[in-house]
Amino acid sequence: MDIPESHPRYRSLLLRERVAWGVEAGITGQIGLIAHGRGEAFDYLLGERTTPSAWRAEAVGVAALMLADHPVISVNGNTAALVANDIIALGDALGAGIEVNIFYRSEERRERIIRYLEERGATELYVGSDARIPGLAHNRGIVDSQGIYAADAVLVPLEDGDRCSALKGMGKTVVTIDLNPLSRTARTADVAIVDNIVRAVPNMRSLVEELGSVTGPELQRMLEYYDNGRALTDALDEITAHLQESF
Repeated sequence: MDIPESHPRYRSLLLRERVAWGVEAGITGQIGLIAHGRGEAFDYLLGERTTPSAWRAEAVGVAALMLADHPVISVNGNTAALVANDIIALGDALGAGIEVNIFYRSEERRERIIRYLEERGATELYVGSDARIPGLAHNRGIVDSQGIYAADAVLVPLEDGDRCSALKGMGKTVVTIDLNPLSRTARTADVAIVDNIVRAVPNMRSLVEELGSVTGPELQRMLEYYDNGRALTDALDEITAHLQESF
């Protein structure tokens, strides 16, 4: 689709086209279109911006991943279609490996996402299927024993709530990116970033550099002082304020 830059929904339409391309390329599942539309609705409510509470959560999420001994980034079809290059750059900056994990799993689609990431320069990829997250009967429970299964901190953008809960049950620190502050995922995660993934991931990449000179104890204090429930309340307040300003 040829979208003129003058269109008031130019960027939003580009993202829709990107997800639709992902479906055509066999990277994104068709249900991913529904998930993207739901997130887009919440982004409207936020004012399509990184709010102050989201920026704070991004900084704390980066701190958690920097403190981890074995951080891993989980990637699904929507994430690959929307921010493949940025997620690879973030993983490189953090020293975090990437593992493809998809709900509507087929080996063909999983391999396509892996190849797509490799073509864009991803080298630290966990591609095994030799372990299972306890308590998860569906396919997202199948993981690499050296990747998500062994990780002490996991970034799980665009996540489903039951896997987030299961990862927490394994004692892992879970950082998620979720535009819906009311979702089970957002409420379950240690750090929920209420922001569009196309803004959040580049922001986090920049924050890795900004926090590079911060000591371990200082990063730890960032985590200790962070209250995820309070942050979600702040996100809801920001939505309310934006709506009041708009009408």
